[in-house]
Amino acid sequence: MNSIILLSLFGIVNLFVGFANSKRILLPLALLFLAVVFGVNLLNWNDAQSYFNNMLTIDNYAVAFTGIMTLATLLLLPFSQRYVEERDANLAEYYSLLLFSLVGAIMMVSYENLLMLFVGIEILSIAMYVLAGSDKRSLRSNEAALKYFLMGAFFTGILLFGIVLIYGATGTFNITEIAAAQVATDGVMTTMFTLGLLMLIIGVSFKISAAPFHFWTPDVYDGAPTFFTAFMSTVVKTAGVAAFFKLMAAAFAASYATWFPTLIAITVLTLLVGNIGAVIQTSAKRMLAYSSISHAGYLLMALIAFNANSASSILFYSLAYSTATVAAFGVVKLVATQRGGESYEAFNGLGKTNPLLAFAMTVAMCSLGGIPLTAGFFAKFFVFSAVLQDANLIWLVVIAVILAAVGIYYYFRVVIAMYMQPAGGQEPIKVNSFASFTLIFITALTILLGLAPALVSDLI
Repeated sequence: MNSIILLSLFGIVNLFVGFANSKRILLPLALLFLAVVFGVNLLNWNDAQSYFNNMLTIDNYAVAFTGIMTLATLLLLPFSQRYVEERDANLAEYYSLLLFSLVGAIMMVSYENLLMLFVGIEILSIAMYVLAGSDKRSLRSNEAALKYFLMGAFFTGILLFGIVLIYGATGTFNITEIAAAQVATDGVMTTMFTLGLLMLIIGVSFKISAAPFHFWTPDVYDGAPTFFTAFMSTVVKTAGVAAFFKLMAAAFAASYATWFPTLIAITVLTLLVGNIGAVIQTSAKRMLAYSSISHAGYLLMALIAFNANSASSILFYSLAYSTATVAAFGVVKLVATQRGGESYEAFNGLGKTNPLLAFAMTVAMCSLGGIPLTAGFFAKFFVFSAVLQDANLIWLVVIAVILAAVGIYYYFRVVIAMYMQPAGGQEPIKVNSFASFTLIFITALTILLGLAPALVSDLI
């Protein structure tokens, strides 16, 4: 709860500091705010507290995911240096919206009431609608914001209808009481309850870019400014998946047989669409958008496993995926800004002109592809291990492994361009020391988690 209060206050303070027209202070100030929130959040470990008549609970689950989302935002901020240098960039507003969106994300991982889940989703989504269209001079950014807003509003309506139907069937918004209502009826559900559950699944699936509700993701991720695309791909997805798992585990565990066929179909389709869609892309940024869809499928596999290892698998996967994605989008942003493109050709010769950028990008691609000695390898290993505990789901792991191999192909297209293609007279990309340090830290963290996954995997 302290994290939510601090982020709200810091967001307001950041807006007032913006009136001073001193952009140089905004970036270090935002980093300081997030560092304070990260530390305060850790103080809640093993000290579960409920608030607002048990509508919000800060337990180890919420603390762990809040830490991942705050860390991802901290690691992203150094790549916003371009906005510091632009005269007409609304930097204070950008940072404040990011802080406010984190408030919504924290509510999404700590809710105990469906209304609080809805409020958290809306706080997060409204901020992202604005940030997706923040580049007012770009038609792609304007299109991304419009698509995101219209589709987001539509699926939010579906989510809200689902919440209302669940309330009508059980008489409560509290997820624990919803679970108790199912037990009281021996798992026999009314049509109203089943429809409400289906609408909830559809609404949340949209938020995490799961197929077939993914169709907005490539265009929005591609059109939005890269810095905010990275935030959507990491923080928003982590919050959505964590909220999804908590919803199904705490409220609808007794209905597992009902929602399992729907979720397994969504998972397989998400894996297929994400990986196959990424193969045919010619833009690294758009490839990462489809990659984001595929990783939603791997995260959903842990949810489908629905056993004691599911929560820890999702936690480790979220951290591994977030760190690698921040590094990947950070390099893409630097390359696109100074070489004027996001195609694979823009990365040609990067291994010679900028060895640090190339190495950081290579480690990120290896982690996303699940190559050993990176965090991504154990992320997939933990997810597959959780699924394999159910002998009836071996076929799902086989499909996932095959598609993971497909993923290695499109991730290594970037690596091949960096190390096996000539630079073609390209000048070295200028990288400030702050961004360089961040890339070194992320790369070291990715390798560390690949060597010692137990540092995180046993937290929850």
